[in-house]
Amino acid sequence: MPRDTKRSSKSWRNLFITLAVINVVVILTFAILLFWPVKETPFPDTKQQVKGNSSEFIIRTTKSNINEMIAAYLDNVLKDNKYHYQVKLEDDVHLVGELPVFSSTVPLSVHLTPLVQDNGDVILKLKSISVGLLELPNKKIMEYIQDYLPMPDWVKVNPRAEEIYVALKDMDIKSNFKVEAAHVDLPANNISFKISVPYDEIGLD
Repeated sequence: MPRDTKRSSKSWRNLFITLAVINVVVILTFAILLFWPVKETPFPDTKQQVKGNSSEFIIRTTKSNINEMIAAYLDNVLKDNKYHYQVKLEDDVHLVGELPVFSSTVPLSVHLTPLVQDNGDVILKLKSISVGLLELPNKKIMEYIQDYLPMPDWVKVNPRAEEIYVALKDMDIKSNFKVEAAHVDLPANNISFKISVPYDEIGLD
């Protein structure tokens, strides 16, 4: 066999081996990321808290009003962020956005069921989730949401439990009012909140 032919054959063999090694590394890396244990997120105590000197008022509202408020809030929170998303109250809570995958992004769609807790906070329990045509474990997608979608400090994603904890009582409100969920029935468009007004906020000791 001529020397040039041997050299060409050897070059092709080396190139094939290199590509095979790269493919194996990529597959192993993806598998490791996919099945790496999901970290646990600590949640607040969901038991009802003892309140100080304050009065409570029940405020009833609609999905339309809440959606307008959520949209305005997210516009402000996400204005300088690379990854955007929307949250809408429908028959459930629907989160729509994008997640980065390698050098591109894929569409994200999450449906969640709201569960009011004894302390007035809300747990959004995962109902269904998808990222484009990718087949990924729910917990891994939730972990990507936790890592890439910016959320306020009072909203915590728990990938292991497949839920999002909304600590309404920890919302940063300019007044000293406290907000708690009283009742949430989205299909019936029946939503109510408790507003606690401390006496010292209105000049009472």
